[in-house]
Amino acid sequence: MTWEEVEAAYDRADLVILPCGSHEQHSTHLPVSVDSLRADHLTAELVTSAENHELEIYRLPTLSYGFSEHHMQFPGTVTLSEQTYIETIIDIGHSLSEHDVDRLLLLNCHGGNKDSLSIAADRLQRDHDLTTHFIHWTAYATDLLEEQFGDQWGHAGEHETSFVELYRPDLVVEAKKEPQTVSEMPQTRPYTYFDDITKQGGLGDPTESDSAYMETVVERATDRILQAIADDIATGW
Repeated sequence: MTWEEVEAAYDRADLVILPCGSHEQHSTHLPVSVDSLRADHLTAELVTSAENHELEIYRLPTLSYGFSEHHMQFPGTVTLSEQTYIETIIDIGHSLSEHDVDRLLLLNCHGGNKDSLSIAADRLQRDHDLTTHFIHWTAYATDLLEEQFGDQWGHAGEHETSFVELYRPDLVVEAKKEPQTVSEMPQTRPYTYFDDITKQGGLGDPTESDSAYMETVVERATDRILQAIADDIATGW
């Protein structure tokens, strides 16, 4: 869009989305861009389906770098510091508020971003008077994923492999798909780096991926997210 088109879009928009991804290893069969690919495609699904919920939504370019310090033992990972990430989100939101955007949605596709995004959302609402919604996409699909993949479908496993096979199958290294070797997690402390628990850089069993099922998951989660947003807007939140 040109700036004039953006101005008109902001005036019409019920919501502007910032897709939040990351740049980090996803085992040996998926690219380092998985979370950013997810953020990009899944927010596009929200924009396309918004009219079904009487919403008009526009999205910003995907923020492809996040807080991934725990993945830094794997080459290819790029991380912002936690404070830099928080300040980046706040600066983006502040820019939008200066152009009279009423509502921002932070749509997250990387677990490591969650705490920072929650803090940034608080600051945007309290310091910049920008109504800010925060959604971790997977939270709206957890039951559906567990129904098909059990409870071990985490990082670079069945879920994310299915997603990449659905949207960008050309990026999957089929010869490298294999069950991930995972150490037992500690009970009373967090791990320090991700290679403490997995040498390949992933969890779960990517060989059990199912892109057709993931298409259904995306459709249902998209509908759930849009309905939740529509409900919040309708009730004044």
